[in-house]
Amino acid sequence: MIDHVSIVVSDLEKSARFYDEVLATIGYSRLIEKVGTVGFGKSYPELWINFRSKHTASQSFNGAHVCLRCLETESVDNFYETARRLGAGDQGRPGLRPHYSPHYYAAFIRDPDGNTIEAVTFVEIPSEKYPDARMPRGS
Repeated sequence: MIDHVSIVVSDLEKSARFYDEVLATIGYSRLIEKVGTVGFGKSYPELWINFRSKHTASQSFNGAHVCLRCLETESVDNFYETARRLGAGDQGRPGLRPHYSPHYYAAFIRDPDGNTIEAVTFVEIPSEKYPDARMPRGS
């Protein structure tokens, strides 16, 4: 089991502000701040952003892919909409990904440093808002 993940950023303050707002949509907050690093999570730091002076931000893929679990489709939608409003690149609008699983509902964004961040939930029962999606199958 994975305990935490770290990604590289070129501007720690800018990235921390971006992630403060984006990760709040899925229940994460800034938990630890040290020189050159910030840790986000729900009860302990699960996602770290680490400043690297030689890292160059890019909209082409040069970073990591991190997927964060959500409890509901609304959180996935809010994650995506907030990230896009803050200037994140679009790597995949919220929706079902039947090529992964008929229950896989996700959205993908590209952060300012080229890292792909995904929000996912697994769904089961159709709802009015998402007739093709389904509500969570548990956590």
